[in-house]
Amino acid sequence: MTSPDAIKTPGELISGDFTAAQEPFALFAAWLTEATRSEPNDPNAMALATVDKDGLPDVRMVLLKGYDADGFVFYSHTDSAKGRELTANPKAALLFHWKSLRRQVRVRGPVSRVTDAEADAYFASRPKQAQIGAWASRQSQPLESRMAFEKAIALNAAKYAIGEVPRPPGWNGWRITPQTFEFWHDRPFRLHDRIQFSRSAPDAVWTKTRLYP
Repeated sequence: MTSPDAIKTPGELISGDFTAAQEPFALFAAWLTEATRSEPNDPNAMALATVDKDGLPDVRMVLLKGYDADGFVFYSHTDSAKGRELTANPKAALLFHWKSLRRQVRVRGPVSRVTDAEADAYFASRPKQAQIGAWASRQSQPLESRMAFEKAIALNAAKYAIGEVPRPPGWNGWRITPQTFEFWHDRPFRLHDRIQFSRSAPDAVWTKTRLYP
């Protein structure tokens, strides 16, 4: 059986040598590629942390739906708990944990809405049942019963039985623009490798720091 340390990534970033990386996005892409091969499901799952109006932290799992040099994108409803919290305080943290590779990546930074064109394009790519579900769900609001939800699904399925399903009002995406990355790789006896990249602005040069485990 091949150990995680022997796996070579597309960018020639061997897990034992990842500390030599000078730029975080390429390293993230290499690690995500490996996780796609090794994780049993949802290698793009990430914990999203926000804070509510009282400053109390809130965290939940969401799916990464795209990333590039501008940041990491996920979709939800603006009236959901996360949507309300991000509208009031547009900052967030992400955590990717790939148990199969014994690695994690942390990301922190400001949050902005994606454009309507981006949201429309992604919504149009979803399966029709998922599109109908987005219309039926009043995300994070009290639900009187499962039957009430299923009735809303049936009503919207009938309404949009023919033709394309438009994007619901308030269903949108957010982009987290990283100010810091931290890459963590498990080592024996808790002598882990931790590398942090940080920058003062989106167009600033990354600064790399090795951290004690």
